[in-house]
Amino acid sequence: MKETDILIGSKVIGSSSRVFVVGEIGINHNGSVSQAQRLIDAAVQAGADAVKFQSFRADKLLIPSRDRYSQQTDGTESAYQLLRRCELSWEAQEKLKNHAEDQGIIFFSTPFDEESADFLDSIGTPAFKIASADITHIPLLRHIGAKGKPILLSTGMSFLSEVADAIWNLRSGGAKEILLMHCVSAYPAEPQHMNLRTLQTLQSYFELSVGLSDHSEGILLSLVAIALGAVVIEKHFTLDKNAQGPDHKASMDPADLKLLVRSLRDVESSLGDGRKRPSDVEEEVRLLARRSVVAGVDIRVNEAIAPWMLAYKRPGSGIEPRDREKLIGMTARRNITKDTILQWDDLAPCISSESHNLTREQNAEVPEHLMKRRHA
Repeated sequence: MKETDILIGSKVIGSSSRVFVVGEIGINHNGSVSQAQRLIDAAVQAGADAVKFQSFRADKLLIPSRDRYSQQTDGTESAYQLLRRCELSWEAQEKLKNHAEDQGIIFFSTPFDEESADFLDSIGTPAFKIASADITHIPLLRHIGAKGKPILLSTGMSFLSEVADAIWNLRSGGAKEILLMHCVSAYPAEPQHMNLRTLQTLQSYFELSVGLSDHSEGILLSLVAIALGAVVIEKHFTLDKNAQGPDHKASMDPADLKLLVRSLRDVESSLGDGRKRPSDVEEEVRLLARRSVVAGVDIRVNEAIAPWMLAYKRPGSGIEPRDREKLIGMTARRNITKDTILQWDDLAPCISSESHNLTREQNAEVPEHLMKRRHA
């Protein structure tokens, strides 16, 4: 593993590994364990690497009388009431973790308070996610950091200085493995607000791996993100985009998530390793499309090669045109007919560099008595 890699379960996450795809279930289960299980199953079918939930107690998260920022769309339920309804008991969350593991997918969660973090740690969740809203919640950061598990730190709504402060506090608490998640906390986030180059800023400034918690619509910006260095893509998903709740409309459905995973795999495969060399599939075309040095005229045995005797034609199975200068002044070992693709064993080296230079000067122009041979 590289120094910036993190390990979640058996998965190494970093620049030399496959993109780690997280299906963010959040509270899209609407408090139903059976619906949460169906969401896990859908994530497995889509090919995601992990599912992520949110672990909280509404009483510890917001003041019931001051929740005007998160009303249900139909106005019948307050944010506090919504969160109370979507709370999952400890028993339910452990059941979902076991279900996920039985299906071969990683389960982890975002704890919004110390008690939730302690519970998640006690059931062996392999990593923690920290919400953008809690990047300045220093007591919670230090508490989670002390667990010593990998942390995905979401950075929505923050300045670079706040990210730096959060990292310092996580490390002071004991965190060793930290991955930074670029995020724009809008639902949905419009493309002009995404500022994806922030991925490169975070990566270079903090020398940590980066990912994208993507609240934009569609899959395009997630694909762009991995080209900019993201090694984790997290997307909200739901079974029904029209369901009641704050996140459903900005979420993907199972078909969307499947398309995202397939497209991410195609893009990461297309990025390659960055070494400039012919692809395996280019070898045949390389031979057919490139040119060779060929005899432009009939060349007699022992005759010195002059520029006017040469032509450059496909295929590229002979001496390359870039070696043309090396041929001037060499002599033919045998009679060579016009359009023969020249090979090095067709020619003998000139006796000395001086005779080579002299021969080149003498043969710079086509002698008049040989003009007919050149155009034959």
